[in-house]
Amino acid sequence: MVRENVIIKNPTGLHLRPAGLFCKTAMQFGCKVMIEKKVKAGVSSANAKSVLSVLGACIKSGDEIAIVCEGEDEEAALEEMVRIVEDGLGE
Repeated sequence: MVRENVIIKNPTGLHLRPAGLFCKTAMQFGCKVMIEKKVKAGVSSANAKSVLSVLGACIKSGDEIAIVCEGEDEEAALEEMVRIVEDGLGE
């Protein structure tokens, strides 16, 4: 299992279009890809391969999330997921 914290830079956060790109990228990998976000009650997690799950996490601009990958191609998946977030998720 590998993980890395990143900050959401795009001004609108993970709304439908960037969430779709995020999920589409995650689905290219065979490993499990999750998002974790700190909330008042602890940590909220979302399946990065599900648009509804990602949208339900209510991730806004400036939020810090952890991308967690576990499985056969976890290193490549983490590298690509971090790259697209740092590039602004297409915005």
